[in-house]
Amino acid sequence: MTHILLVRHGQANSAARDEASYDRLSPLGREQARWLGAHLREGGERFAQAVSGTLNRQVETLEEMGVAEAAPVQDPRLNELEYFTMAQAFEVEHGVPMPIDRPAFLEHLPAMFAAWERGEIEGAPETFAAFEARIADMLAELSQGKSPVVAVTSGGVIGMALRVALRLDIRAFAHLCLSIENTSIHRLQVLPSGLALAQFNACPHLEPRERRTSRTHL
Repeated sequence: MTHILLVRHGQANSAARDEASYDRLSPLGREQARWLGAHLREGGERFAQAVSGTLNRQVETLEEMGVAEAAPVQDPRLNELEYFTMAQAFEVEHGVPMPIDRPAFLEHLPAMFAAWERGEIEGAPETFAAFEARIADMLAELSQGKSPVVAVTSGGVIGMALRVALRLDIRAFAHLCLSIENTSIHRLQVLPSGLALAQFNACPHLEPRERRTSRTHL
């Protein structure tokens, strides 16, 4: 059966406060990607197509995984939403400060996404509708291409892909994004009636006891 395997990139620079500083894998992020690649190869997974966004952390994750049998492709439609840029605009326009820890982030993201969907963040780099459209277009193209396909991207893109596939509301979309771990895998089956979620936020490569402290969200 045709399927798409979405992979979130490995841990990036979690101490960053802007897009450019965030966009590089940490040493742990590279290790996470290598572990995932080994797990997929040992399980006999073969991919007719391998694609990533153009961001460094996405490209590097796919490279470290080492599962591409053909030359990997880069597609900017898989690039993450510009969280830091939008959060800074949200703070300037609405007085909501950027979060400084995970508990604050859990409150911040749903509120910002709701305002973004309503068109209330004028400084957002792209509209909510434009972001949704580019992810929907990418999913449609991957569904019609060579299968199986592995696509390395980011948490916001994966969350939006699931919103499109499962017709989720904005709060459910935000909650999904908050739960997505680094190098987690998300499997979508391509059915005649549309996309079906077959696996969500799986990290089998991080389940061994000695790796459990290597699971990260940021």
